[in-house]
Amino acid sequence: MIFRDIINRIVTEGAGSNVTTSAFLAHEIRIFRQSKKFKMMLDGVNYYEGLHDILNKKRTAVGVGGKLEIIENLPNAKQIDNQYKKMVKQKTNYLVGKPFSVQCENDSYVDLLMQFFNKQFFKQLKSVTKDALNCGIGWIYLHYTESGELCLKRFRPFEIIPGWSDVDHTQLEYVIRVYEVNAFDGRKEEKITKVEYYTRNGIDYFEYHSGQMVSCAPYHENYFAIEDETYNWEKIPFIPFRYNDEELPLIANCKSLQDGLNTILSNFQDNMQEDMRNTILVLVNYDGENLGEFRQNLATYGAVKVRTVEGKEGDVRTLQIEVNAENYKAIIEIFKKAIIENCMGFDAKDERMSGTPNQMNIQSMYNDIDLDAADVETEFQAAMEELLYFINLHLANTGQGDFEGENVEIVFNTDMPMDESTTIQNISGSEGILSKETLVANHPWVSDPQKELELLEKEQQKQMEQYAGAFGSINEPGGDGGEE
Repeated sequence: MIFRDIINRIVTEGAGSNVTTSAFLAHEIRIFRQSKKFKMMLDGVNYYEGLHDILNKKRTAVGVGGKLEIIENLPNAKQIDNQYKKMVKQKTNYLVGKPFSVQCENDSYVDLLMQFFNKQFFKQLKSVTKDALNCGIGWIYLHYTESGELCLKRFRPFEIIPGWSDVDHTQLEYVIRVYEVNAFDGRKEEKITKVEYYTRNGIDYFEYHSGQMVSCAPYHENYFAIEDETYNWEKIPFIPFRYNDEELPLIANCKSLQDGLNTILSNFQDNMQEDMRNTILVLVNYDGENLGEFRQNLATYGAVKVRTVEGKEGDVRTLQIEVNAENYKAIIEIFKKAIIENCMGFDAKDERMSGTPNQMNIQSMYNDIDLDAADVETEFQAAMEELLYFINLHLANTGQGDFEGENVEIVFNTDMPMDESTTIQNISGSEGILSKETLVANHPWVSDPQKELELLEKEQQKQMEQYAGAFGSINEPGGDGGEE
């Protein structure tokens, strides 16, 4: 049921309904935090930060009655080879490692947009992309500062509970933000849960106190002010940046594989450290009371006493259990390759990259990550379109121009390596067939095609002036080419 249906039901039931805004918010927060989606978000963030399930590993053995019992005195390695974090960084830098390009025929509009799409925004976009990969969705919130500047702020996805008015999640009906702050009441510091409720009517503020959610200052605010009047946006100013249309995080593709890799590494270290299991001692006529004393004497003195009983000499023999490191190495490689394939990444140590790879080998190796990046770009293009809607309204409201009908194209510059020599050769062979602007834009050494064209034009103009000066000196009277 969408939010509008819930509100309509509350309104029609009127005073007979006990459902209040506070109760509705408390219910939505409880449902969200008990959901599988919320757990996957936390898993994605925790695994990126190195907080893996292997850290909860316990060593167990079959005890009395056939039940597993925790054994405290065994080696218990908890190794983490964070391939998941590597995949997140790899895909983030592939898509947004380079600034995107803004293409529009209206140069003045582009100049205004670049005031928003500055270095700070590109840094913010990288963080939002990581959020999208870790949690399935990232969020940017638009708000005004006290000085009246429009700013873009990133919110952590696991703090945001969106209320969609349609199944395809294209229209926001409301947004709930839940987060904790530290507060000091003069005696002790405590954590307070803050709740912000965003609708088309503005923002309502709540807090949890003694398990109850109550309104708190500033109680209600509109989104922005013009002179002495406050106003609200026609849409809720939250921009979703999705990893995919299902809003599934990357961790859903590889958590079991990452756990398996960590388990194999940890078990290998346990086996290498576990001398009493790798080497089984067979005691004959041992001169001691119990096995604990035997182990202590062996560790302390490096020797044990044996005796002869009824003509049978004492002895200590060993049964050696070999730990085959090659088996572990093979399994580890299988897990790593499986993580790369399931996350649609690439292996920088791939054999196809050895020597001097050609462009076909590079494209083959980057095929999976390029396909996945194309899907992410589709989602991000829709997000940028929503963002431009709010920026255009801001520009119109502040008298900087009406650009609602302008056709703007955002081009994400993916970071795929290329065989530069082949590319340059192809560009040279295309002269006279393609325009100079197209050739310059595709040159691997050019980051700003427009600036490069301007430099070329200046160089050509300078050369023409030099030639003109040289011909002028020949025609001057008394010159080498003049008549006597």
